[in-house]
Amino acid sequence: MMNAERDQRGGRSGQQERPGAGEPPVQGEPLRRDEPRDWAWRVLDTPIGPLLLAATRDGLALVGFHADERTTRRTLSRLRQAFGQDPLPEIPHLATAADELNRYFAGGLRAFTVPLDWSLSAGFNERVLRELAAHVSYGTVVGYQDLADRVGEPGAARAVGAAMGSNPLPVVVPCHRVVASDGGIGGFGGGLETKRQLLALEGVLPQPLF
Repeated sequence: MMNAERDQRGGRSGQQERPGAGEPPVQGEPLRRDEPRDWAWRVLDTPIGPLLLAATRDGLALVGFHADERTTRRTLSRLRQAFGQDPLPEIPHLATAADELNRYFAGGLRAFTVPLDWSLSAGFNERVLRELAAHVSYGTVVGYQDLADRVGEPGAARAVGAAMGSNPLPVVVPCHRVVASDGGIGGFGGGLETKRQLLALEGVLPQPLF
């Protein structure tokens, strides 16, 4: 399937994990109003549906699932507030992220190299997500408890689940690789079918027959 891109000049845009019925969380310390940051966005069509991408000059800041016009309008409004100004037409990290995601979905990329902007996450959630991004590689999975142990918080398995739901950078920061200790695939803000598709793409689950 060929992937197509759309941007501010062309069209529709997207959504994300829970919490918030599919709308990307804008978290962490609010950015100061007197310090606006350059950012840009586009929508990328993929085998799991359209993804809303947003990036700053520091790196990719947001990946949102299930892009549609209504959710995009709301998300862009929140990003304008977070970054303190309207978006630019383009930022180099945005093109890099789109290219790498296209190659990932085509089976030609196993590790993302696009720089990440963590400004939409903070605290424990950011610590867990950074550990996940750095040490849980393509084609592997990790349990919620194991991830809690890795960040030195053995009693925080449930909080790890909440951190996955707060992830502003799914797919690139691979919360789909976090699974339940009972052998189930666990929850996923992008929907369990999307999680199955991503795990199948990476060879963790068999490819669906249809």
